[in-house]
This record gives sequence, C-alpha cells and structure tokens, in this order.
Amino acid sequence: MGTTNFKKLINDLPVSWTCNMDVPDLKISTIQFDSRKVNPGDLFVAVSGGSIDGHNFIPAAIEKGAAAVVGTKDLQIHEVPYIKVVDSREAMAYLAASYFDHPARKLTVIGVTGTDGKTTTSNLIYQILKVAGVKAGMISTVNAVIGDKEIDTGFHVTTPEAIDVQRYLADMVEAGLTTVVLETTSHGLAQHRVTGCEYDIAVVTNITHEHLDYHGTYESYQQAKGKMFESLALTQPKKNGNPKLAVLNEDDQSFSYLDSLALENRVTYGLEGKGDITAVDIVSSSKGVDFLVRGKSFEQRMHCNLPGRYNVSNCLAAVSAALGLGIAPQVIARGISSLQGVPGRMEVIDLGQPFDAIVDFAHTPNALKRAIETAREMTKGCVITVFGSAGLRDRQKRRMMAEVSVKLADITILTAEDPRTESLDAILSQMADAAEAAGGIENKTFYRVPDRGNAIRLGVKLAKPGDLVISCGKGHEQSMCFETVEFAWDDRIAMRAALAELLHKDGPEMPVLPTS
Repeated sequence: MGTTNFKKLINDLPVSWTCNMDVPDLKISTIQFDSRKVNPGDLFVAVSGGSIDGHNFIPAAIEKGAAAVVGTKDLQIHEVPYIKVVDSREAMAYLAASYFDHPARKLTVIGVTGTDGKTTTSNLIYQILKVAGVKAGMISTVNAVIGDKEIDTGFHVTTPEAIDVQRYLADMVEAGLTTVVLETTSHGLAQHRVTGCEYDIAVVTNITHEHLDYHGTYESYQQAKGKMFESLALTQPKKNGNPKLAVLNEDDQSFSYLDSLALENRVTYGLEGKGDITAVDIVSSSKGVDFLVRGKSFEQRMHCNLPGRYNVSNCLAAVSAALGLGIAPQVIARGISSLQGVPGRMEVIDLGQPFDAIVDFAHTPNALKRAIETAREMTKGCVITVFGSAGLRDRQKRRMMAEVSVKLADITILTAEDPRTESLDAILSQMADAAEAAGGIENKTFYRVPDRGNAIRLGVKLAKPGDLVISCGKGHEQSMCFETVEFAWDDRIAMRAALAELLHKDGPEMPVLPTS
C-alpha cells in the first residue's frame, strides 16, 4: 500500500486522544511498533509489554525519520506530532484498520477461539467454505492462506500482530475474497491484535486450563475469550449481510458464562443430544470418525479423517458456523470429509515401523487427555507419550499433565518443551514429583529425558509391534526456545530421524538442541 493521510487516520480513531500540536496534514508511509524497522515517513506506536517499553525508543524512531508518534505517557515531544492515548495497542489496531481502509468491513469474518481445537476447527470451516464455492481466506496460528498464497505466521502459536492481521485482510479484499476464517487467541483478544476485525460469527471450541500465567485466573481467561462474542454487537451492517451469530459449546464449562453475555443470535452444539446441533452414533477408528449430525430440521451422516471424539466436537462447531451462512448440510459433509489432516495434529509418521508413531500439538491437560484417549482407540498395544511443559508459562499445568499421562498412558517420557529462562531440570523435577504422586514409578512407567531428541529416540526404542508412540506439545511448531534463543526444531523431523535410526534407513538428521 502507498501512503495515507495522518489527519484522516487520527480523526478516524474511535478512542479518546490528545495531540501536542494541531494535527497536521502529513503523509504516513506505514505504521511500525519496532523502532528498528522505522523508515522516514512512518508512524511509530510506542507499545509497552513484558520487559520492554516502546516509549524508551521514541527518540530513536524520530531520529530514523518517524513522521509522528503515538504513546500513552505524558512526554515533551516537539519535533513531531505526538498523539497520547489510553492504550497504545488498542489505538494501533484501529490505526492499522483505518490505514488499510477497514478491510474487515468488506469481508464476512468468522472468528474461532478456544483453548484446544482452534486450528482444526478453523481448517474445517475453511474447507467447508471452499467446497461450497465461497471465496475464502484463513488466518491461523500456523499460516495465512490468501488464494493460492500461504504465509507463515510465526514460530509460536498466537494471533499475528494487529498490523499484520489488517494487512492480510486487505490482501484478501484485493484478491477478491469475500470471507475469512480468523483463528483468535486469548492473547490476540487481550492485546487488541484483532480489535477492528468486525466479527460476524464467533465460534468457541472450549475454555479449559491454560494461560493462567498471563490471565491470572480462569475467570479472567474466560472473559478475554468473551470479548470476541461481545464484539459481535459492535459490528456494523455489511453489504454481504451480518448474522452476528455466536456458536457455543453446550458440553463445555464455558457455556453458562458465554451464554450470559446477552448475545443477539446464538446456536449451541454438543455430543449425544446436547445442543441445537448434535452428534450421535459416533464411531471412531484410526482412519477417522463417523457420526450422524442432527439439527432441528435435518439429519446428515458425516465422516472426518481426523480421529477422536473431540474432533466430532470440532466438526460440530464448524457445522454450526457453516449453517449460519446458509450452507446446506450435504455440502458441509463434503467439506468436512475433504480435510485430510492438519499439520501437527494427530499427524501420523510412517517409515514402515511395526508400531504407530504420531505427532500432536496437545499442550494442555485437557488436550493431552484427549490425545491419549484417542491413541487408546487407535491401538490395542501400549501407549507411550513424550511431552514437556513450557517455561515461564502456566506452572500449574505441569503437574496436571504429568498426572494425566501417568494415569492414562502405559509409559510417560518427560522432556524439554521451550524451557526459556527457567531451569529445565527444575521443570522436569516438578513433573516427576507429580508423576510419582499419581502412582508412577521412575525408570519403569515414566522417564526423565531432558533432550527432546533423545526422549523421542527412547519412545520408539521402547515401542513393541502394535504399540503407539505419541509426541505431544510441539505439533507443527518450527522452533524451541532455550534462554532467549529460538533453536530450529520440528517434532515431525525428530520423529522421522528417530525412526530412521531405529530401522537403519535413510532419513533426516536429528535436530540439535543445547541439551543434545
């Protein structure tokens, strides 16, 4: 995009602001919140977060040619216009939406939030839209899909920054798309990364134990998710219609809270007769899951290639959203069956070994429980799990995940998973203590292996014919963080490397970590 008028941008801000001078007619090249990326003519937004305060970099941004600055502090700035706001992130999101000419107003925006299942549900909805002939795009924590173009959205899983989100939406409008599926994290909502996205349909998968390091309490975490549903009322009428539809999971503990938000239009879903849209006759196997979907005026048999009862719930969320757009049940069924898989979600790794090997993203107690239960459905042999728990994140779930695995799996291998600046040995010690308290016996039913490559090697070495090894927590991710450095890591490559070594076949090298 070219330049835009600074006065137009500021006057378009729907939040209170003050300026250190009369707002001048300036041309703004683009918007930046990283002073290192500022070029002459850019608008610099000073964002505070963690240990970094963007206000400290305002002089550097001005020196590099910033035409104007936005911040929250009382500062004596005379060289350029300084717009003071209450919340820099909120202002940045609205400024980005305005800069890109409010692309969300030209699209039907379907938001998908939840603790587990967001990416899978987003992909299911996107696939249904494609089969239905809808010109759709998708922004997930894995990638942005715009026509034939796929863009990696980052190392780790969270919603992209507001400027990137609005740029992707603008690219979709430019490409002639009419609809977007926007995977929406609690961080994305709390940090205003999706403010200005003007949702038309809001979908929740579930809200379980996660991110309490950031949100503090489950109630705060739930409220952050609720912001997406509350925002439906703020969306203005659109040319393509605006259903303002909330899709709620009646099986989930979040239901009563979300249902209390005075939603204008809502549909509920659930398993075995619960909800407006429900699934019965569920039959799961290693090849996926078959089920009958019942609504108020239809019945439709469906097949999903993703195994596990929990994926039936994800399918119902997608079905409910698609019905809200007027897509016929039989078309929805074709869309669901056309999704062959989602990267790093119950992804089978097969090098001809006599046991099953799977990589999954399960990184919460609830997701790990579901993954192990699904693994049980897929094999008559032993289930061997490999996983860790991230440093500087929700510490409570370390014990919970160890307990879940020791109780449900035959063998548990505890290992590294983004320890960051925490002691990996201390994290593993906490998990091992919980495993023992839950009845585990170290070096018999559970092991501690700090190096993740060696942990996966041990998993496949212990596996006998007919067993199943599942590595959880990293899924599709492409790196692992030690201290403050991201090291190249992909569980799928690591699993292939371990299997190739075991089978004495050609295969990829095992990625190297500081623990190797």
